[in-house]
Amino acid sequence: MTWTANSCFVTLAILFLWRGEEVAEACRCFPAHPQEAFCRSDVVMRGKVVGVQEVDAGNDIFGNPTKYDIKQIKMFKGPSNGIDALYTNPYSSCGVTLNNGTEYLITGKLNDDGMMHIALCDFIKPWDDLSETQKKSLTQRYERGCGCKFTFCFTTPCMVSSPAECMWTDSLIDNEMYGGQAKRLVCMKRSDGSCAWYRGPH
Repeated sequence: MTWTANSCFVTLAILFLWRGEEVAEACRCFPAHPQEAFCRSDVVMRGKVVGVQEVDAGNDIFGNPTKYDIKQIKMFKGPSNGIDALYTNPYSSCGVTLNNGTEYLITGKLNDDGMMHIALCDFIKPWDDLSETQKKSLTQRYERGCGCKFTFCFTTPCMVSSPAECMWTDSLIDNEMYGGQAKRLVCMKRSDGSCAWYRGPH
């Protein structure tokens, strides 16, 4: 191998490793309680995947984005004109894989061009996997607690830094990420400005 070819190979290897670290960093996020995901998302909707197609993005070494055609069933938060498609990066770049014909609760971001984008860090679940409390809280209760902060606790000791926080302890107490608090409780702001867990509708 000549010096020029060897230099080119090293440069490409460094670029690949740098992009890989960039992707890993982009995918790194703390788990979000369903209510927290609702509050921080631009769009929260119930929708059914009715079509899937790959979008040609040129020669990206991580692959092409995917476009999912969506039949909107209910918009809980988002644009008044609705959403009929969403986009995600390849799985190797924090993308999400959805099943055609399945109904989901989908949270995500709106790009400047108005297109909805989803990633691994968004809260996306098959609709039938949600608890009744989660489904009913999407209409009003989740929004009422958006002024509260969620503190994720995975080991002891756990402490909150202000009264306006709800401590999320599912992974510590139930030994699963989305346990009783995620399925049955809603964080609500009280009249004195503090926040506390309340049992949601069921």
